[in-house]
Amino acid sequence: MKKWGTLVIALLMVTSLLAACGQNKNNGSSSQGAGSNAGNSGKKVITLGTSADFAPYEFHIKNDQGQDEIVGFDIEIAKEIAKDMGAELQIKDLQFDSLMNELNSGRIDFAISGLSPTPERQKEVDMSKIYFTTEQAIVTRTGEEGNYKTMDTLVGKKIGVQKGSIQEDIAKTIKDAKITALAKTQDIMMQLKTGRVDAAIIEGPVAKAYISNIEGLTISEAQPAVEDDGYIVAVKKGNTEFLDKVNTTLTRLMEDGSIDKFIQAASDLAVK
Repeated sequence: MKKWGTLVIALLMVTSLLAACGQNKNNGSSSQGAGSNAGNSGKKVITLGTSADFAPYEFHIKNDQGQDEIVGFDIEIAKEIAKDMGAELQIKDLQFDSLMNELNSGRIDFAISGLSPTPERQKEVDMSKIYFTTEQAIVTRTGEEGNYKTMDTLVGKKIGVQKGSIQEDIAKTIKDAKITALAKTQDIMMQLKTGRVDAAIIEGPVAKAYISNIEGLTISEAQPAVEDDGYIVAVKKGNTEFLDKVNTTLTRLMEDGSIDKFIQAASDLAVK
């Protein structure tokens, strides 16, 4: 009996010890937010939020292993930011118009997704320096581009734009425009292709990437004139330490020519 009693006590002690270890592990992981958890490598993980339908900036491909992968110009920048911080990068593909909420909720650490420094965004989040400037384009069906030589020719037309984007703001300035705002850029292109909208306002390199892959679409002569042509990285309001590190990386990438290399490589990949 004494041996059995000793054995039972020993088993109870082991069980209690395992339960305590499990509880401590769960308590530790439940308190971790974006940017505080450790990845497989043991490094801190920082989480990027993006809307990966914006080639050549962020888009999906099948890699050499046949796996889905998010690639692009902005993704390369995010990788460099993570590298300079000694962190592992996690990518979340989100709806474009949800990025600011995800950022301010702490579910992502930073957002890169062709974000323009609009006054509205400046109220919501803190912004990096502008790392790239570009132009906007009016995409139409091939054969109809001659109808849209100036922005005035878009008055009263049905126009497709990405929801929550600077392109939606541009469309709102066009008199009597009938605006279709959708979450995904490829859905806008399909609306245009099938005649549900007359034209679409798309960022220049993105428009070029799409028309090279979708037959029957082209870029017209009309071109919006906007002040907020540049792109920025967004971080949560008050996260100045993170923002300073982002700006340090962006400065390096602009000065050493990496930005130009990233955009060219992503553009080539987007049209394959």
